[in-house]
Amino acid sequence: MRKLSIIIPAYNESPTIALILNRIKEVELINGIEKDVVVVNDCSEDDTQRVVDNYRAENPDLAISCFCHEKNAGKGAAIKTGIQKATGDVIVIQDADLEYDPRQYNLLIKPIADGFADVVYGSRFKGGEPHRILFFWHSIGNRFLTFVSNMVTNLNLTDMETCYKMFQSDLLKGINLNEMRFGFEPEVTVKIARIPNLRLYEVGISYYGRTYKEGKKICWVDGVRALYCIFKYGLVGAK
Repeated sequence: MRKLSIIIPAYNESPTIALILNRIKEVELINGIEKDVVVVNDCSEDDTQRVVDNYRAENPDLAISCFCHEKNAGKGAAIKTGIQKATGDVIVIQDADLEYDPRQYNLLIKPIADGFADVVYGSRFKGGEPHRILFFWHSIGNRFLTFVSNMVTNLNLTDMETCYKMFQSDLLKGINLNEMRFGFEPEVTVKIARIPNLRLYEVGISYYGRTYKEGKKICWVDGVRALYCIFKYGLVGAK
C-alpha cells in the first residue's frame, strides 16, 4: 500500500473544513503511506470553496485536489465523484466537519496493511474511545438500521451508518453506486456483502458528534431512506 485517498464530501462546511484539513495534514500514516486528499464541493452556498482554495495555496506540501458540483446533488453523489477521482490504493470517507478524528486512520489502515482485510469500518459503538453524548433516538435509529442491515447481509456489524469506511480502491471502484444522499451507507454495505470471500473488519473509533445548531444535517427522513435502501438493494436485489 503506497497511498491513501481521503474523500471529503463538503456542503456548507466553511467553518470547519480548514480545521479538518489541518488534522489530516498532521497525521503520520504507518509504513510511510502517502495522502491524497480529494475534496468534492457539492455546490456549497457559503465560503467552502474559497477556504479550500486558500488552504491549498498555503499548504502545497499536502496533496489536495478539489472538484465542484454545479448543482447540489447530495453526499452520496459527492462520494461517487470522489471515488472516480481518487488515485490511492485505499480509500476512506472523511466528513468535512469535526465529528471523526483523522488521527484514527491508522486504526483502520492496519488490518488492510497487515493483509487481513479488504474493507474496514470504524464503529462508534465499540471500544474505549471518547464519544460525545447526544441524541437518544439517533442512537436507537442507528442501531436499528444496523440490525436490519445485518439481517439482510448476514454480517454482524455494530455501526453500519458510520462515516469511517475504508476500502481497497479497486474493490470500491468496481461497485455500481446509485444513491445520491445518505443512502450511500446502506447501499455500499449491502453491495460489498455480496462480494465472494470479502474480508470485512471493524475497529472502535471515537466520535465527536454535532448538534443541529452546530451544523448536523442528517434527519429522520434520511433514516427512512436508509431503511428503504436496505430492502431495495438487499432483498429486491436492485443493481
